[in-house]
Amino acid sequence: MIRYEGFIFVGILMIIGTLIKLLGYVDFSSDWFWLLAGVGLVIEGSLSLIKERQFNRKYKIIEREPCPA
Repeated sequence: MIRYEGFIFVGILMIIGTLIKLLGYVDFSSDWFWLLAGVGLVIEGSLSLIKERQFNRKYKIIEREPCPA
């Protein structure tokens, strides 16, 4: 699965794309920006879900019934 490097890569692409558009070198649809933003959110959500599952497996809470007296 994708790690944090993928999230950083998508962020860098968004920054470069925005700068290129603002400086007037290339004029492209803002839909591409939102596509990259969506990809970044999917990567972030996937990483959070994976880390949460790893945490839950590592620190599994076991509930025990009290011993009869």
